[in-house]
Amino acid sequence: MTDSSHFISTRGQAPRANFAQVLLAGLAPDGGLYVPVAWPQFSQAQIADFAGKRYQEVAFEVLRRFVGDAFSEADLKADIEAAYAGFELPAIAPLSEIGDGQYLLELFHGPTFAFKDIALQILGRLFARALKARGGRATIVAATSGDTGSAAIAALGGLPNIEVFVLHPKGRVSDVQRRQMTTSPHANVHNIALEGSFDDAQALVKGLFAETDFAREISLTAVNSINFVRIAAQAVYYFTATAALGRPATFVVPTGNFGDIFAGEAAGRMGLAIERLVIATNENDIMARALNTGVYAAGAEHHTLSPSMDIQVASNFERALFEASGRDSDWTAAAMNDFSKTRRLVLPANVLEDLRSRYSAFACSDDETLAAIRRVHAATGRIIDPHTAVAASAAAHFGARPSVILSTAHPAKFPDAVTRAIAQAPPVPPALAALEKMPEKLSDLANKLPLLRQFISSRLTA
Repeated sequence: MTDSSHFISTRGQAPRANFAQVLLAGLAPDGGLYVPVAWPQFSQAQIADFAGKRYQEVAFEVLRRFVGDAFSEADLKADIEAAYAGFELPAIAPLSEIGDGQYLLELFHGPTFAFKDIALQILGRLFARALKARGGRATIVAATSGDTGSAAIAALGGLPNIEVFVLHPKGRVSDVQRRQMTTSPHANVHNIALEGSFDDAQALVKGLFAETDFAREISLTAVNSINFVRIAAQAVYYFTATAALGRPATFVVPTGNFGDIFAGEAAGRMGLAIERLVIATNENDIMARALNTGVYAAGAEHHTLSPSMDIQVASNFERALFEASGRDSDWTAAAMNDFSKTRRLVLPANVLEDLRSRYSAFACSDDETLAAIRRVHAATGRIIDPHTAVAASAAAHFGARPSVILSTAHPAKFPDAVTRAIAQAPPVPPALAALEKMPEKLSDLANKLPLLRQFISSRLTA
């Protein structure tokens, strides 16, 4: 295997792992996040050649560099083809110009109408394949701010030897997002409406991993963006978009847990020329404050019109810190340990300088989000969702050309925000309209780790 198909932890205290081990584990045993020992490299000629290829072919070229001998090339190709067979458009992630050198990268044409499908449809198939080869069962626990949960259920619901537990913050996702999760007919899917915020749900998931005996007993794993396979699969559309443009661009990314934008950094480290990566946040502006002030500090969570970004602790930022520190795992481990206790981290000058060489950041209010929806609709006739609108607001602020705005969800998932902005509801795809008449299945749970552990145990032994 090559160095790009071996993986290490950002915290330096876990043994090296191969692709299948990283896929099934999610989080490294030392609490860190997996990254490749070395990033694979693509030449400018190879990247330019992507312009003439199907999306599936580019995905294969990128992912096979990480897979090594964990799966055969034939199996990887088969799973990629199957993953995208159900997408609405054959382009998978089409790029469309909205005027004056600005483009939307449409990432919502999968089964749950959100960008998470692009990675999770692949991850689910590879996961099932790896689990079958290893034998035994797996318990997947996912915290979601809205879209990861439904995409994980769409990818993993009904698969043998897998139980899926999805935690969403009660009352803090849109009605459509909730129904996409809670109307699943599959017996292996368990939905939990958790009292508290997404950060609370994410902290509980990390708490489960920290209880190593219990985690081992239930074969616990994660499909959140802490799972490196999500990052690798999402890096693909940065390549396809750049190849389609034929020149480097500024990518403006609605940012919550930092996985989608770190996929852009990953693509850059693989040789893709990128002008800038713009972190676009709502009023939950921890990432904008970190880049602009040099202090990464969690604040009070705000409930906004873009709920999938209502996050105050961006888990994947640890990967960016690890890279920006020169891959100093000792510093990363100490920094993350301190942050877990104090919820505050002053970024060293060298780390901040490296981050600023790659990223810019901008935060916008709900009023600015609504204004961006109105502005894009008036100029183009297109209706965008509030998360895409946050990125559109940031793109307008920076004014870079060409700029690619990652359009991460179908507007029909957030009809209330769209209606407030333009006084008309977005068209609703039939698959989403059908959710209204389907029964929901979920359990309310207080924000306590012992209760979550007990809930999982009771469902696994039922």
